[in-house]
Amino acid sequence: MLMYFFLLCALQLVGEAIVFLTGAPIPGPVIGMALLLLILIVKNGVPDGLDQAAGGMLKILSLLFIPAGVGVSLHFNLIAAEWLPISAAVFGATLLTIAFSGLVMKLLDKSS
Repeated sequence: MLMYFFLLCALQLVGEAIVFLTGAPIPGPVIGMALLLLILIVKNGVPDGLDQAAGGMLKILSLLFIPAGVGVSLHFNLIAAEWLPISAAVFGATLLTIAFSGLVMKLLDKSS
């Protein structure tokens, strides 16, 4: 299981290195997840150790929201002054995500 945890960290590092070297406008962890997807496709499934490592990280995922909560409380005045553009961005991104997810599900449903 520890090896798979290091694999996840290494893939994130590789993604960050690719972004640093190429200047790609994609976050490094997203590139790392794409690389992980390619590895899982080649392996034809998720190994048990990887499933356990990812599950262990998901159990403590809520800890990652603490810095965001501190940032919101620290910059509350700025957020209060800019509430309209922030709300519009969140609402618009939510609608786009729902629409995109629906289109992907529709395409996947036709192919099966």
